[in-house]
Amino acid sequence: QLMESGGGLAQPGGSLKLSCEASGFKFSHYCMGWIRQAPGKRLEWVSMINEDGGTTYLADVVHGRFTVSRDNAKSTLYLGMDSLEPGDTAMYYCAAFAGYCSSENLLKSNFRGQGTQVTVSS
Repeated sequence: QLMESGGGLAQPGGSLKLSCEASGFKFSHYCMGWIRQAPGKRLEWVSMINEDGGTTYLADVVHGRFTVSRDNAKSTLYLGMDSLEPGDTAMYYCAAFAGYCSSENLLKSNFRGQGTQVTVSS
């Protein structure tokens, strides 16, 4: 099970930190990532982190503003979001998948949480 939290309303230029608590599986054996979907738009990958947290990936649209991290001892994934823009408004989901850490595998994964809404507006 994956459960996201930390979403909410933020002003442009503001910050939020999302968390994703995992349970029921070997968290440290899975590549983890964040995806988002805005109303009327397709699913978009945001970030990924490999099993031991040593390698991270960020989509170009969030590079330099977002950071992804994980705490395997707590089975928790994080997404730090700074310099938020209205275009970041979306439902954010965390996802887990075994195998090669790639955006294709992240988007294909059916192992996702229920999502947490992020709204960036003044």
